[in-house]
Amino acid sequence: MVSLLISILGIYFFVALGAFAKWRFKEELHERSLILISVYILQPFLTFWGLTTREFDPDIFEAPAWYLLTVSLLFLLMLAFSKSLFPDKKKRAIFLVSSLVGNTANLGIPLGIAIFGEASVPYTTMINLTNVLFVNSVGVYIYSSGSFSPKESMMNVVKMPILWSAAAALAVNIAGIEIPHTIEENLKLGAYASIVVQLLLFGIYLAGVRVEHLDLKLIKAVGSVKFFILPALAYALLQLSDMSPFIESILLMELITPLAIANVNFAALFNCRPKDVAALVFASSIFFLLYFVLIWPLIVNSQ
Repeated sequence: MVSLLISILGIYFFVALGAFAKWRFKEELHERSLILISVYILQPFLTFWGLTTREFDPDIFEAPAWYLLTVSLLFLLMLAFSKSLFPDKKKRAIFLVSSLVGNTANLGIPLGIAIFGEASVPYTTMINLTNVLFVNSVGVYIYSSGSFSPKESMMNVVKMPILWSAAAALAVNIAGIEIPHTIEENLKLGAYASIVVQLLLFGIYLAGVRVEHLDLKLIKAVGSVKFFILPALAYALLQLSDMSPFIESILLMELITPLAIANVNFAALFNCRPKDVAALVFASSIFFLLYFVLIWPLIVNSQ
């Protein structure tokens, strides 16, 4: 448990560095430049490297399939009442996407290793890929629709290099093409840089968060979906599966991770109230620390 807490605090150390940098350099530090570098340059490295580090095993596709089914079903249900709950387009976009997009990479993968061991890595990696593809397609479209027309929003999805990077990586993996060690090391360098820059960006936006950015209605709605409705729906659906308790526990753990920092990136990229989103991510991260302490024994005992 101590090593787990140290891992979590280590992640938020970079967030604190980002906040400190913004407080220190103020307007000299332009966060949008970092957003563009992260989304259009570094994140494709992370995706390509993650999908080519090992050969695909057909068994590891089951967990991400159930993950996608759960998230997609809940997304469709939320669409039915989101307009009446949030008439404002931007707040509605934030509710629809941030509620479903968790921090399955920066937090989910280390958590999986700390709780379940390295045997969890193939499953957490594939679940994270599913999450990444969801936020870079449906998520980008919804965030973009808060400020752009449907046609422009669709074009914004097509422009996401991470989708093309994922397609290229899948092709390389399926074709059995072996990547030279020197190239793989460079890919890994870009991947880790992507993670660090995302954490720094989160801190940079947190530095600008004020009390007025804490929308209590959004916090309650998003928190209810993320930490209660989403895992409850997943648990109910998993009663229909024949997955092992070990894999089910990994899947449930990934579903309850706090909101992904990618939410801040895309909200900022498409001018969809990024400071409100940063406040949401921060609130969910604080709540998660308390929430996880309570449910951690249940996850471990369910193996």
